[in-house]
Amino acid sequence: MLQQILRDMYIDPELLAELNEEQKQILFYKMREEQLRRWREREEKARMEEAVLRKTARRNQSNGKHVQWLRGKDGEVWVWVMGEAPGDKPYEQISEELIAERARQQAQKEAEELWRQKEAEITKKFRDAMAQEKARIVAEKWKIEMEDRKAAKLEEEKIQEELKKREEEERQKGEELIRQQEEIRAKELYLSLKQAQQHSQHSDDDQEWEEQLRRSKAADEERSHKARRARDEYRRQSLRAIQKGRVAGLSHLFQGTNLNSEQEIKLNNNSASPLLALSAASSNIWERPSRPFSRDVIVRWFREEQIPRRAGFERNTNRIAQWFHGIISRQEAEELLMNKSEGAFLVRVSEKIWGYALSYRQQNGFKHFLVDASGDFYSFLGVDPNRHPTLTDLIDFHKEEIITSSGGELLLEPCGQQKNPPDYSPLFE
Repeated sequence: MLQQILRDMYIDPELLAELNEEQKQILFYKMREEQLRRWREREEKARMEEAVLRKTARRNQSNGKHVQWLRGKDGEVWVWVMGEAPGDKPYEQISEELIAERARQQAQKEAEELWRQKEAEITKKFRDAMAQEKARIVAEKWKIEMEDRKAAKLEEEKIQEELKKREEEERQKGEELIRQQEEIRAKELYLSLKQAQQHSQHSDDDQEWEEQLRRSKAADEERSHKARRARDEYRRQSLRAIQKGRVAGLSHLFQGTNLNSEQEIKLNNNSASPLLALSAASSNIWERPSRPFSRDVIVRWFREEQIPRRAGFERNTNRIAQWFHGIISRQEAEELLMNKSEGAFLVRVSEKIWGYALSYRQQNGFKHFLVDASGDFYSFLGVDPNRHPTLTDLIDFHKEEIITSSGGELLLEPCGQQKNPPDYSPLFE
């Protein structure tokens, strides 16, 4: 979808309205980059065409040769008969010299041809010798690399252990620092409270003292909250290198699980309609349009392409995921999330692109992210460069990793159905 937008340099206004402000800024930046790339390519092409034209013009000028006859004093064409003019060599001598020159040139040409053959033989000989030496070196290098690979694996395990140890030490240091700060702050508060009590025995400033105490406690809680967040962030970044392959590992685990072809796929407990079997064949050949233009086409796309890829299912089960919803509007999604806490989310089938929209509840409103599913992977449109083999992989990944650094969105609480039958039932009928 992003490649199509950059190719056409146009985005449908309805699709643009589905993007949040950060996605819009990223998309406009990529479109500007594409404009600059095309301009540079056009300028380079024009420069090359101009160079070719100049070269052709010079060649045409150099080929414009003509002959002008030499004329004598009498105005007639000057004529010279070889051997008859004063001082000319005899014809036989001139012929001998021409024959000798021609023989010399022929001998020189044959000598050059012999040298080329000899040079080719020398080159081939040394090239073969170099190839044999290179093959020997590669064979020895392969043996060394096999030994180095084992050593590298041991070194990697050692580094992982060292990272874990350093992370634990850092956590202990952070906890000890916070504990010391807490003790110091407790002493400060105690002294402040004691002094305030002494000064307020014969004073009418009790209300002001309570306000100062409240602000002091609030500031203390804020510092503790920031320290806890910093410790959690350090832990996440430290373990990121070790846990880097976790999503790929989960994906391989899913791919290695074979489903029983005789087992019937079941919906959630509140579902009233059975799913189509995954192996059911379509009566017509499906050819996806460039973009969705009706609900019927979207339903057909979901049945033909997404059900075989287990979009909306829980991992390694035949149940529909709690966060999955059908073709519902942005307003309906926000109504479902209205009474939820921050971090609640749902995934709905998009009417604008071949993919989905993830609706997220934040503290002071909602966010909506488009998920591109037009290829053989799932990824956020314009936000996250990571590509995931399944929709469930994308959701599970962002339960632990934030979606955007500015918003810090984590998928904490799935938002389920409130209707019976559920809103996704038309997709599976």
